[in-house]
Amino acid sequence: QRVPRTGWVYRNVAKPESVSDHMYRMAVMALVTEDKSLNKDRCVRLALVHDMAECIVGDIAPADNISKEEKHRREEAAMQQLTQLLSEDLRKEIYELWEEYENQSTAEAKFVKQLDQCEMILQAFEYEELENTPGRLQDFYDSTAGKFVHTELLQLVSLINTERNKKIAATSHPRS
Repeated sequence: QRVPRTGWVYRNVAKPESVSDHMYRMAVMALVTEDKSLNKDRCVRLALVHDMAECIVGDIAPADNISKEEKHRREEAAMQQLTQLLSEDLRKEIYELWEEYENQSTAEAKFVKQLDQCEMILQAFEYEELENTPGRLQDFYDSTAGKFVHTELLQLVSLINTERNKKIAATSHPRS
């Protein structure tokens, strides 16, 4: 609950969301998917576990210049530490969920990865609105370009972009 999302900190966002805020909203987003081909329960659980290691290693962002291999190594050690007091069955379940997400080995993991990106731009949209700075967080949108393939998420991203572009246009061309 106390680990802020690094990207927002680096961009000087006031009161940035925490990693747990992010995971919770992703879990709710997973809960309301209407895609019957996905195991919704598994998606919710993947969303709740995917960034769990960050409570120990922190939210490592691309700007931190840490290799994917090193990030994975740190997070894997953190997951082992976090689950060490659990029963063998629970430890295995949580670790395997994290590993499934990391390896993007199932349709559910791939969907949750897209949810991760979608939640990020939804949050960027909200920060731009709160700060009345349309367009300020463009790099977050740019980092997700071409990454959405799931129909529901493509629709949501399209709605976010439409609303955002209206706000940017209104700021660029104020009505007289």
